[in-house]
Amino acid sequence: MSLKRKAADAALADAKKVKANGSITSFFGPPKVAAAKTISTTTKVVAKSAGGETTETVVETVVQEEVKSSRPKFDKKKWAEKLTAEQKELLGLEIETLDESWFAVLKDELLTKEFLALKRFLVQEHIAKKQIFPPAEDVYSWSRHTPFHTVKAVIIGQDPYHNHNQAHGMCFSVRPPTPAPPSLKNMYKALKIDYPGFQPPPNNGGLLTPWADRGVLLLNTCLTVRAHDANSHSGKGWERLTQKAIDAVAARRGKGAVFIAWGAAAGKRVAKVDKKKHCVLVGVHPSPLSAHRGFFECGHFRKTNEWLRENYGREAEIDWSLDVDPKVAGV
Repeated sequence: MSLKRKAADAALADAKKVKANGSITSFFGPPKVAAAKTISTTTKVVAKSAGGETTETVVETVVQEEVKSSRPKFDKKKWAEKLTAEQKELLGLEIETLDESWFAVLKDELLTKEFLALKRFLVQEHIAKKQIFPPAEDVYSWSRHTPFHTVKAVIIGQDPYHNHNQAHGMCFSVRPPTPAPPSLKNMYKALKIDYPGFQPPPNNGGLLTPWADRGVLLLNTCLTVRAHDANSHSGKGWERLTQKAIDAVAARRGKGAVFIAWGAAAGKRVAKVDKKKHCVLVGVHPSPLSAHRGFFECGHFRKTNEWLRENYGREAEIDWSLDVDPKVAGV
């Protein structure tokens, strides 16, 4: 598989970023309507008669193929009209910024007492003037770059980065000009082993939105963190929501998907995934503390594409290239 792809193809990137006060309709646009297209193919059949004569017959096959909507129909605004005033206030971020396809999957979890308690906790953090990462508009960026129906592979992270100009809603990824963190640099090394032609982003970058736009769900199991205080929002309710997201992919994604879990904590998140239907790749974390225990040789990037090719065809392989100018990618 070629790792090179034109920059215009590589990433929609942060053009998909939602403004804090943007309306639902202005961001998501009207839903696309399913249509049908006709595919016509011709086949030449060559046969020999008993007398040795050769005949050719052209057979035309017409297939009606449904063209599915790129976004499942779900009216968040109508759903929100049934909420109480408090629920509307607590779930404003989800209503405005969680992609419709994921909203339809996770909507029941949003109304649980556990998730509403999480949102009340985050309100108290705000009242106490605690700085929270990532910025509010980026908490659900993973959902907008990788809508539910586009997921090919899931890479599971843990806590968001907790320093300035790092976390932007996708595990392991950082925006320019922040340099790639150590774990991500080790991921690049593993990619180079799997694909010798791989080139990391320019200027020591760590932006992974091109992967997300190509169907790689970059999901942290906890979606927010207090500045400079690792794991400060763990155990507050995010893990329930993100586990629902993982479970939904495992239950509903057609002929299967690839789940990549590095480290013991991530491994627990995929413990119940059906390994007969899906490809589950578990290994050590790429952190410098553990990568030497087999991460570089795990072959997970190559194995992901081998499984996708076998189950969906060569066109389903993931282009892991990242040598895209951030200005072209819209950052």
